[in-house]
Amino acid sequence: MKHFFAFLLFCFISATAFAHAVLTGTLVGPNAGVLANAIVSATGTTVHYAVTNEFGQYKFTNLDAGEYTLTFSLLGYKRSNRQVMVIDNQTTLADQVMEEAPLSMQEVVVSPISSLESRSFSGLDLKLRPVNTTQDLMRLVPGLFIAQHAGGGKAEQIFLRGFDVDHGTDVAVSVDGMPVNMVSHAHGQGYADLHFVIPEMVDNLSLSKGPYEARTGDLNTAGAVRFQTRKTLPRSFVKLEGGQFGYTRGVAALNLFGSQADNAESKQSAYIATEYMATDGFFEAGQNFKRLNVLAKYNYIISPTSTLTLSASHFTSRWNASGQIPIRAVQAGLITDFGSIDNTEGGQTSRQNLNLQLSQKVGDGIFKNQVFYSRYAFNLFSNFTFFARDSVNGDQIQQTEARDIFGYNGSYEISHDLGGKIFTSTIGANLRNDEISPISLSNTRKRAFISDVKRGTVSQANGGLYLQEHIAITPRFSATLGLRADVFKFSYDNQLDSTVGSPKVKGIMSPKLNLSYNATPKTQFYLSAGTGFHSNDARAITTPNLGGVATNNKALPRATGADLGVNLTQVNNLYINAAVFVLDLENEYVYVGDEGVVEVSGYTRRTGADLSARYQVLPWLFADFDFNITNPRYTGAAEEGARNVPLAPRLTSIGGLSIRNLGGFSASLRYRHIGNRPANEDNSVVAQGYTIADFVATYTTGSYTFGASAENLLNTRWREAQFDTESRLRGEAGTTSEIHYTPGTPLFVKLNATYSF
Repeated sequence: MKHFFAFLLFCFISATAFAHAVLTGTLVGPNAGVLANAIVSATGTTVHYAVTNEFGQYKFTNLDAGEYTLTFSLLGYKRSNRQVMVIDNQTTLADQVMEEAPLSMQEVVVSPISSLESRSFSGLDLKLRPVNTTQDLMRLVPGLFIAQHAGGGKAEQIFLRGFDVDHGTDVAVSVDGMPVNMVSHAHGQGYADLHFVIPEMVDNLSLSKGPYEARTGDLNTAGAVRFQTRKTLPRSFVKLEGGQFGYTRGVAALNLFGSQADNAESKQSAYIATEYMATDGFFEAGQNFKRLNVLAKYNYIISPTSTLTLSASHFTSRWNASGQIPIRAVQAGLITDFGSIDNTEGGQTSRQNLNLQLSQKVGDGIFKNQVFYSRYAFNLFSNFTFFARDSVNGDQIQQTEARDIFGYNGSYEISHDLGGKIFTSTIGANLRNDEISPISLSNTRKRAFISDVKRGTVSQANGGLYLQEHIAITPRFSATLGLRADVFKFSYDNQLDSTVGSPKVKGIMSPKLNLSYNATPKTQFYLSAGTGFHSNDARAITTPNLGGVATNNKALPRATGADLGVNLTQVNNLYINAAVFVLDLENEYVYVGDEGVVEVSGYTRRTGADLSARYQVLPWLFADFDFNITNPRYTGAAEEGARNVPLAPRLTSIGGLSIRNLGGFSASLRYRHIGNRPANEDNSVVAQGYTIADFVATYTTGSYTFGASAENLLNTRWREAQFDTESRLRGEAGTTSEIHYTPGTPLFVKLNATYSF
């Protein structure tokens, strides 16, 4: 491991010492805005590739003298070509302006320098499909399923690659570089509440599956999802939406400095956006859900190679919930599918963010710095077992926390020609400190306090350093080596117990390897391998024998995996990604926030395959399809026949047809399917699968857009969230273990209208 780290450091130092550039330029749009993440190919006797950075710049440094055809490709823009002559020992400048154009699959390019994120279609799907909710945003991730089971205000339950991620334990989620996941959360580790994001303000979405990228550390095992909100707002708009079940929503966004087209030469831009939503929900007991979001963003172009972005946001939400219900209560006629046993569940949450990002070109490299702060509050009332523990007051619990997060992300990236090979060297650092005071678990009755179960304060700090070296070994073959080092400090002050656990300091190293080979310009094979991890809850790590389990010997369970895949664009307008994968996860000590105890999870292995396809049938008609199968199993000392990972999905598929800009009309008809899956280790209890269809349509004329959507178009009866839970109803002599579930949304129709100016 030390030799691997030294090799990466040598490559980084060596690459910065030998600079030899031949061809460079800047790519801009029709309004003089720079275009990042465009693919640039230089075709001579061989094909060379480059990607524009955030300043719209590209560079080739290992070209032979001669004539080249430059091709510029970017989704949403017309592909353009130009001829250039490259002269030995000279720098050739070739700037280019690209014209906007209807979305075309012909702009999809696979290249050996493409990142892990290019293997996902999430960025493409964001441009293709209408997005109205934060749930829609998460559903853009191929193979990712979500379930809501607390009135709409709680973070969704996430499923990906054979993981029941709970609310985010094994998927790292970020917005504009800020982490969404909450470590050592009152409800569950890695809790990722994305409801502070206004969907209309999301500009880009990227996904990397598996633990193969060095820049992401904690919680990146099954994958990482990264959202970017708009830097600028082309036009101001007001959107009003209404529908069944008392649903109302309004969104307004105001460009404070005028439109981008009117201010092409302006060095600064700013906007403010707000969202308000309210609904009673489709349950018999009104959910009284209310949410408010405000986002303000300011962008300043200090120079052509230096930008500053400052954003601030405010989010509050409150709701009632009907909770999960037992099958026996519905079958006995005590309640309906949309009834409740305890209708006093619910909660409130809030989050405020400040985010400062500075990107600048230093020498031939790009230096990025980000500092952020989040203030977060959470208060949740739940009742999963009804009267199993307390036959008089019931088993309702309250989970609360107040948290401050301070963080920093920084990186320096530089590319150079070394021995005829292109090296792109990145060194980066991440710092995060969470101060949680108080964090508690209490017994309540109808939201009235009865007694404390757990109460204390948590301090958790994480520092990470990573090195990454991308080497263009040949124009067709590239390798990316990465190494990440993380150190954590966990502290927990138990205010109810004089037995105090001492702070713990833990560290972990995570090597990464990614190989990419273009057999042809339209066929790319890749191999990724590496390790990642997720941290365990600070209360489990610092408190010895919590709940009778010795917990302090596994703070950072490691995930080790590999992907072997192919990207194909052989057929015009058809893009296929296929991969097989394996991922092993070490034994975990899971802090159960609902009970204040620790459970041993056990070693697991997930093997599976992903298949995704995107096809442009006609200039205005697109088809998409995702199919994912996984075999999640316990591999440790589990009993034979009891090796199923509860609730882990085995088969998922999503797909649909999308019409885009056909005479101002756009629409999407989609399905989502998840198969039956074991709800316990021996598969004696089964969580039912489902298949439902959704429809969205919009029509734009001038400055007005009118839309309609229908969720669960066929009004299918389905179970969104399911758990094998032991509970007791009032009057029952003992407990019963069976499926408890939250019913899925019935047919839900919404209408909306938008005015842009």
